[in-house]
Amino acid sequence: GALVYKRDFLVYDQQRPVAAIDHLLAGGSMRGWDLQPVTVEGTDHRGLRVLMAEGTKAGQGHADQWLAVLAQCELPPSQTIVVEGVNYTIADLVRQVQSDLPRNHQREYSWTLIGLTTYLPTDQNWIASDDQTWSIEQLLRSEVEQDLADSACGGTHQLIGIAMALNRHLQQQGKLTGTWKRADDKIQQAIRLARKHQNPDGSFSTAFLTSRRTSLDLAENLGASGHVLEFLVLAMDDQQLNEPWVQRAVERLTKIFELTKAVDLECGKLYHAAHGLALYRDRIYGARRYATDYDPQP
Repeated sequence: GALVYKRDFLVYDQQRPVAAIDHLLAGGSMRGWDLQPVTVEGTDHRGLRVLMAEGTKAGQGHADQWLAVLAQCELPPSQTIVVEGVNYTIADLVRQVQSDLPRNHQREYSWTLIGLTTYLPTDQNWIASDDQTWSIEQLLRSEVEQDLADSACGGTHQLIGIAMALNRHLQQQGKLTGTWKRADDKIQQAIRLARKHQNPDGSFSTAFLTSRRTSLDLAENLGASGHVLEFLVLAMDDQQLNEPWVQRAVERLTKIFELTKAVDLECGKLYHAAHGLALYRDRIYGARRYATDYDPQP
């Protein structure tokens, strides 16, 4: 939900609505928000680790997922995070992620790329806890080499991580050479596959990028179309984004939202789809507006 509404996303603390991200940053508790302060004896190292909760969607089920969410909420590196009454910062969290990369035995760096390229230059390298040199480009290379079919949600999260890292590299005047060129090639191929396997009604395939498929379960269609659209809006240039096949996908996704309005949907499918629509709206029509700044006057 915070991907869509950022710091305006509300949850209930008992019966009281609170801004979810601000609640957590101020030291509030939530199932799935498990932080561990880290110190290294004999050094001034100060880190903050988010603990994994594999096999559940209640918390961080993928490495560095929370960092990616906080980064997309546009929090500055100086943003305070209160843990056990002590103030840490996003910068402390970033440094710990850099140090902990050898602990990511599954080599799943999709969310890591989103978080680190938000706060670090894309040509950055550093020494991790294994005393080896790591870099943004090394993480990107690992993601580019992995098969989409082996990644979460049909590889869309992997593609989103690659696309966001690539966007920031180009914004920093980086060149499309070597690993970066291979990353762009993978992105463009995925865009072609999304179009190739698009269903006749405009929705994207519930098999994601491997074949054309649909489902009688509208929630499954919502989740697949939402994930693919989320990737496309982040990866496409303005000309690509205005092509009719993308507009048809957006129209179908909004229709599915209308048809499932009364249904209690799984939050991952719901909010990734909403995020895809929000990103599209921002790109096509300008910055979003929420109830907090809604003007009822015509």
